[in-house]
This record gives sequence, C-alpha cells and structure tokens, in this order.
Amino acid sequence: MPAYLMEKTSETIVISLGGNALGYEPASQIENLKKAIIPIVDLIEDGHIVMISHGNGPQVGLILKAFENANVDMPLAECGAMSQGYIGYELKQVLDNELKKRGLEKQSVCIVTQTLVDEDDEGFFEQNKPIGRFYTKDEAEKLSLKTGFTYKDDAGRGYRRHVCSPRPRRIIEEQAIRKLMDEFIVICAGGGGVPVIEKDGALQGIDAVIDKDLCSALLAQSIDADKLVILMKEDNVFYHFGKADEEKLGRVSASKMYQYLEEGEFAKGSMYPKVEACLNFVRDGKQAIITSPELLKEALKGKAGTIITI
Repeated sequence: MPAYLMEKTSETIVISLGGNALGYEPASQIENLKKAIIPIVDLIEDGHIVMISHGNGPQVGLILKAFENANVDMPLAECGAMSQGYIGYELKQVLDNELKKRGLEKQSVCIVTQTLVDEDDEGFFEQNKPIGRFYTKDEAEKLSLKTGFTYKDDAGRGYRRHVCSPRPRRIIEEQAIRKLMDEFIVICAGGGGVPVIEKDGALQGIDAVIDKDLCSALLAQSIDADKLVILMKEDNVFYHFGKADEEKLGRVSASKMYQYLEEGEFAKGSMYPKVEACLNFVRDGKQAIITSPELLKEALKGKAGTIITI
C-alpha cells in the first residue's frame, strides 16, 4: 500500500526552499545548499517523509537574461523548466551526497513539474512577481526604457523585473509524485512549476512565473502532508518589520495572520505570498512554519520560527 495511504508513524513534510537564499550563480548556490540540506537530512534520518520544492526567481531571471544577450526569444515557461533542471540537479547532488555520507539508503529524484493555471486568471493582467537580480532605481529606469519590461521596488531591497504570476490550480504530475514519494525523496514543483494551460485537451506552456510558496501549499494539500515548511534567510516573520515597534511572530493563529494580510502588513513581493500559502494550507487543520534552515528542527518542535495554526 502506498505510504500516503498507510497509517502514519512519521510526518509527511513539504519543504519550500527560497530561491533568493540559494544564490545567484552555481558555485555559491552549491555551498548554500550544503548548509541548508543538513537539517533536512536530519528529518529524513529521523524517519519523516520529506518532499522538497524550491524557488527560482533569481535563477530564472538570469537564464532569461542570458538568452536576451544572445538575441534568442526564449519563453518564460522554458526558462522555468531550465531552472528546475539545474537547481534540481544541484539540490539532488548535495542531498544524495549527504545521505550517502550518513549511510542512509535513500535517494532523491527530481521531476520537471508542470502546474495548471487558468488562462483568464487575474494574475495575467498585472505584473507582480519579481524575478532576476536587484537593481538601483536609476539602473531599473534605464533598463525599463531600453527593454520595455516592468521594474518595481521589491520590499525595499532594490528594484527587480516583475512578470505575470497566475495562481496555481493543479499539479499535473501529482500521480507520479505520489508514487515516487513511497521510495524516494522527491524534488518537484521548482519555481512553482512550469505554468501551463489546457486548450482542446492538450497542455501548452504560457509566459508567466508561478509563486513557489503558493504552489508548495497546493503540493502539500495534494499529498495530504502534515506540515508545510517555508525556509528563508530570516528566522521569523515580523509584525511592523523595520519599524520601531517591530515584533517577532512566534506561534500565531491563522485568524491573526489573515488580519495582518488585510491590513497590508506584508510586502507583496516577499512575505505576503509566504503567509498566504501557509493560510491556504492550514485551512485543513494542518500546521505551517516559516523559518530559516538553521532553526528548522527547533521550529518543528514548536520552539522556534513562525508557526501558524488554526
């Protein structure tokens, strides 16, 4: 009987790794992954079923830029698939090396994942998803005039290109993921999955980037995970971030986080989708956590990070 249908003796945990935390080029990305993967392998060693997704905002932007410099018109969907391949390769390599080092007879598998979106989704009518590197305001204005692309401030960290971001509706490879999770550590839904629409019964890619945290929440729901964990550079979510009365959020109710969202407490390009993803998941009575890789184990014990429950 598949693991997801058996009586659970361990927890099934979907972990979403932030793309900004990974780095902007392969060498530094591998070093960052080596650090981030340690607490994840600890969970695997403890007997938990772990599934990993990852961001690709900086990376897909770099891929797109490389094709632009080569005067090749490469769609965002294809760039997203490429980022799944190269980030997944590095993540798999680092993960499998650590598993082997500990003598664990487990292996990971990386799936190029497609995510179904609605062609009429309101996300196609605005450009709110940041990708690529950060620029100063002056640099962004010059690039916008040169390319015609949209650049916006990203939570006070600098200016980045913004693209369309429809909401994820269904993970196309869900059945394969369910079967593989019985035997392997599955790496999937990278960058929110490659956005596809359905026309006349056939799938086709569409020019957009899906938020990886919203897709991770959908993934966690689809496999009936016990916990959704979003890993980022910071240890916690903050209320009134950067202000004199800044407050670290520990254990917090979903209703309170809904209130903060409605009050505009979290930046659209950074913390907002993370919190929204967690709220989507805990609707089923599960637990969602936002924290750093370093505090992952303590957060799962309820002793660190931001823990959101009903």
